Amino acid sequence: MRKWLIGLVLAATAASPTGAALPTGAKAPDFVTTGAVGGKAFRLRLADQLRKGPVVLYFFPKAFTKGCTLEAHAFSEAAKDFRKAGARVIGMSTDDLPTLKRFSVEACRNAFPVATATPDVVKAYDVSLKQKPGLTDRTSYVIDRSGKVVFVHSDLEWSEHVSKTLAAVRALKR
Repeated sequence: MRKWLIGLVLAATAASPTGAALPTGAKAPDFVTTGAVGGKAFRLRLADQLRKGPVVLYFFPKAFTKGCTLEAHAFSEAAKDFRKAGARVIGMSTDDLPTLKRFSVEACRNAFPVATATPDVVKAYDVSLKQKPGLTDRTSYVIDRSGKVVFVHSDLEWSEHVSKTLAAVRALKR
């Protein structure tokens, strides 16, 4: 009964958004970029992160805007739950590194890294905000340890990204 219920919840939440380049089941493109956690810069490679377990890769439009700050706060409040489920959270935007260093402290509360989405990453993940070129839309991917996309949620409204990605990560453990 429990497995059936988990499958039902996952099926209800795992529908790919319209226009997403990476549907469920696709291989997530590897990338290398710079990021920050706790105000300190570091080099981030997706493949390295996946060796440690599943990754929630969430794209957000612009650091320090209302929705993006609220979303970062929500991910930071749930950081322990993601870690307990074995997953790492990584935020991505086209913001520059100095901005992301500040954002990693003030909005992410040192709980998870944020990284620069280069033009190649934006293209590979098809997260360009059509209304405002140069920014990313709000899309969250759950990528399993093998690099396969297992969940996609794309919605400019920030409020359900944390709960939906956490449910998808928890379903991976079962």
